[in-house]
Amino acid sequence: MERGGERLKRVRERLRLTYREVVEASHEIAERHANREFSIALSRLADIENKGTMPSLFRLYTLCAIYRLNLEDVLGWYGVPAAGLAGEALQVKLSRTHLAAFDVGSRVLVPEPTGAAIDWNRTTFLSQVVRRFGKMPLSFLNGLDVREYRYGLIGWDDWSMYPVLHPGSLVAIDDRHRRIQSAGWSDEQERPIYFLESREGYLCGWCTLAGNRLIVQPHPASQQGAVVFEYPREVDVIGRVAGVAMLLQSGRRRSSRLPAAGQWRAPAASPLPSLSPEYPKRNADSNP
Repeated sequence: MERGGERLKRVRERLRLTYREVVEASHEIAERHANREFSIALSRLADIENKGTMPSLFRLYTLCAIYRLNLEDVLGWYGVPAAGLAGEALQVKLSRTHLAAFDVGSRVLVPEPTGAAIDWNRTTFLSQVVRRFGKMPLSFLNGLDVREYRYGLIGWDDWSMYPVLHPGSLVAIDDRHRRIQSAGWSDEQERPIYFLESREGYLCGWCTLAGNRLIVQPHPASQQGAVVFEYPREVDVIGRVAGVAMLLQSGRRRSSRLPAAGQWRAPAASPLPSLSPEYPKRNADSNP
């Protein structure tokens, strides 16, 4: 199998660049960034190409700039599957709900085939599409334009919106809709779910704004109580959940312990909620 350095050498030779020209170009990049780490010495370039020396991240950036290469592709030459980073992250099961900072819209893995266009009005078996065309772009999920959304992962210990949002779900967040919608839905499926950030972390839930109080209401089936924050001092609305991809069976059994019942309290008089199975420990007298 051809090594990364050998492939870089082939690209350099195809561009008809000499060692000295690459070295001089690297010095210019280092000067623009005021960082000598971007600079490549002639002997180091020779070692990268001929001895299999692994270039530093700074030098790899420099070589990609000079050779007009995609950094993600070149990392793959060295055995780092950067294109699969988002998918890899989904395999690491974190207990707390959190944002995902991956730019999933920057690169479409495969074009949507015209001969097998998905009709979103009909039930479709996507596994056949995957087997035929390889990896699927995330834009196949609910027909979303993935570049317009931010993404979050529901923690594996976060049952607050179960069964609407299962633990481990990937949610698309529309940060253009941060204002709490207080009416306009007919059932729980239509009611907006918001992705929020407090001082203790992230959480999802139905929301009601009453003056300067933001009431976060979990799903009744979760058997967890509502939580009250002082808004906007104690909580920030990241956006409204616009789509979700989830497994119907998470593979983990829910804890049989239920949160203790209680009454609403002013946020200053009690701690902010955690995202553990006991979250939250304050119950509302009635659903908002």
